[in-house]
Amino acid sequence: MSGHGQVVCVTGASGFIASWLVKLLLLRGYTVHATVRDPNDQKKVEHLLGLEGAKERLHLFKANLMEEGSFDSAISGCHGVFHTASPVPFAVNDPQADLIDPAIKGTINVLTSCKKFSSIKRVVLTSSMAAVLFTGKPQAPEVVVDESWFSDPELCKEPIMSISMWYRISKTLAEDAAWKFCKENGIEMISMNPGMVIGPMLQPTLNGSMALFFSCVNGAKTFPNAAFGLVHVKDVATAHILAFEVPSASGRYVLVETVAHFSEVVRILQELYPSLPLPDKCADDKPFAPTYQVSKEKVKSLGISYTPFEVTLKETVQNLMDKGLLSFKCD
Repeated sequence: MSGHGQVVCVTGASGFIASWLVKLLLLRGYTVHATVRDPNDQKKVEHLLGLEGAKERLHLFKANLMEEGSFDSAISGCHGVFHTASPVPFAVNDPQADLIDPAIKGTINVLTSCKKFSSIKRVVLTSSMAAVLFTGKPQAPEVVVDESWFSDPELCKEPIMSISMWYRISKTLAEDAAWKFCKENGIEMISMNPGMVIGPMLQPTLNGSMALFFSCVNGAKTFPNAAFGLVHVKDVATAHILAFEVPSASGRYVLVETVAHFSEVVRILQELYPSLPLPDKCADDKPFAPTYQVSKEKVKSLGISYTPFEVTLKETVQNLMDKGLLSFKCD
């Protein structure tokens, strides 16, 4: 499907996944209404304005998650909406005000705007594996996680290394609220639930998942005792677009190429880049957190072919070097 003649809105357009979404949508011929908090903040929007096709088909809109009606002008005239905007869990002083309220109320505000315009065919929500994994079911190498898993907000509160409890809760509650709102208001929505997203950044500054990865390749003494589902950012953005374009797409999609413990990530990076100052021990003395499997069956129906894990790691490290964040020379 070509995007020519199609107008779509991408919320939180300066973010990691959203920037790739904007890039790929423009390349497919879409006209993109991109929302940001401040269209005049050149540091946040310059990389978007420089994308191929941006001059002709990218329009920036100011919008705030906590302001009802704030997204009306951006969504007006659109055929689809990609809601990626969500608060970043850095330095949260008041979890309810800084993370949970913006995630839930922001999502409802965007959907309320969608409800006003009959031109909207489909909404694609960026959720997270955080809204999938915490069900109370065991996680083990033989366990296969699929789209039927939905996190319990109470279980999200259990301490897990390197994953913000409040982030897990916010993503779970926001997705749950979105499904209820869409069911009540006849909005067709699809939820994309990626694991830890890494890969080349288009935006100039580190986002949450890339900051965690960066900390492990930039002189950290220890690596987290945690297993993550990992996936390339371009694959995540492509999956979002296909979820909008493929008529039969529906429900939720889990997006994970590989599940690996951080020790395995470090091992591969040591082989690829012997000069990287990688951690050589775990953050605690407990048994390693178990890996698990994530089903790829449903996402295959969209036509996704994942980037291999080792390629993703290479592209991630190279991007950090290109941006001058890794200042030493890799072998």
